[in-house]
Amino acid sequence: MESQNKISSSPMPMPAIDDGWWASVLAEENRNQTPVTPVRAASKPEVQYEAVVSAKPPADWIQVKDLYTRDQIVTLEVTGHNRGGLLVEGKGLYGFVPFSHLVDLAGSTDADREQALAVYKGRMLNVKVIECAPEDGRVVFSERAAQSEPGKRAELFQSMRQRQHVKGRVTNITDFGVFIDLGGVEGLIHISELSWGRVTHPSQIVKLGEELEVQVLDLAPERCRVALSLKRMYSNPWENAKIDFPVGDVLPATVTSVVSFGAFARLDTGIEGLIHASEIPLDANQLVKDFLTEGQRIDVRVLHVDADHQRMGLSIRI
Repeated sequence: MESQNKISSSPMPMPAIDDGWWASVLAEENRNQTPVTPVRAASKPEVQYEAVVSAKPPADWIQVKDLYTRDQIVTLEVTGHNRGGLLVEGKGLYGFVPFSHLVDLAGSTDADREQALAVYKGRMLNVKVIECAPEDGRVVFSERAAQSEPGKRAELFQSMRQRQHVKGRVTNITDFGVFIDLGGVEGLIHISELSWGRVTHPSQIVKLGEELEVQVLDLAPERCRVALSLKRMYSNPWENAKIDFPVGDVLPATVTSVVSFGAFARLDTGIEGLIHASEIPLDANQLVKDFLTEGQRIDVRVLHVDADHQRMGLSIRI
């Protein structure tokens, strides 16, 4: 994980967290799926969650709400799947387990998702209810949540507060962010909250199974959601970039991506700058990708800093 300065005692403004913040999570679960039954549109189109609609409505909402409230574990049979996850039923219950909430599939890629889900049919899963919405006929279960003891979720939500620092383990890495097990509740670090620099994919910043200390951004106990931030554990390096990185300074950096017009490199503080092709000593007919590769450690010289727009120009012509 990148090296940064610990955050100062002066708190930074909290970001606005609403359903739109979670839209990419829901979109990922919905992607390339065929809904089982039609669903009434949510209040915002971007947060519709057709994937969680089961083939049958739950027989007893009182039972569903009781399981959710008491944070109880229930065993259900897998009856089908789509790209978003598994359909489960049993004991008068019907619902959906999102792909990201399956224990054995953490870190799996899209390429092997279909085959991985297909083998679950007929299997019995221990799960917990993590979301129930009678108005939409929706019940969402989680196998990962069932790894913690009953009642742990309520205990954790009562103890957590905004801006609090908590520790957890990385349980899943997706295109849109990172899931963290906080000891009975899973929180999400959205990709935008992983680093003050540009992040192409969360796997650039964290590793599966890694222990992290993070900041709580927002809590939604009624929807079993915890929004977390890794970057807010550290001061924003762009605030003092002009002072800390004067023009002409030579600093170590890591190449994060190579493009046709140059390459991006991340300084050890976490911020990223562009090395334009004109600032790379290329031979005639040589391409940038022939000179630099992702992950390569290099020394760069600061050409200019635009802190307001979080941009930095770099050169490897030292």
